[in-house]
Amino acid sequence: MTPFEPAQQQSHRQPAVVAFNRGELSKILNVYGFFVASGDWRDYAIDSLRDAAVFSIFRRTSEAPLYRIEKTPKLAKKQGAYSVISMTGQVLKRGHDLEQVLRYFDRQKLKLAN
Repeated sequence: MTPFEPAQQQSHRQPAVVAFNRGELSKILNVYGFFVASGDWRDYAIDSLRDAAVFSIFRRTSEAPLYRIEKTPKLAKKQGAYSVISMTGQVLKRGHDLEQVLRYFDRQKLKLAN
């Protein structure tokens, strides 16, 4: 190949990433906002990876996340695409419907009300 010939196009495509859509983020941020207002949670991070989207919830920025809300599309036909995972890695709730999975946090809301 001479320097004046155009470079051949490589057919390598960038792998697609999984992300939360606007509706999913709205539902997650509603729950997050409640706990921020109560003073329990202070920070969050959103990661879009090749196989999953992760919303991490922190009590303090310098700590490990208290909870991770994950969307894993390849599990959609099995256990469900959405899950809430604890700091230790234990799956606390899993399902096909994000709203149903986020109801896990209703128990914590009741504890705050008392």
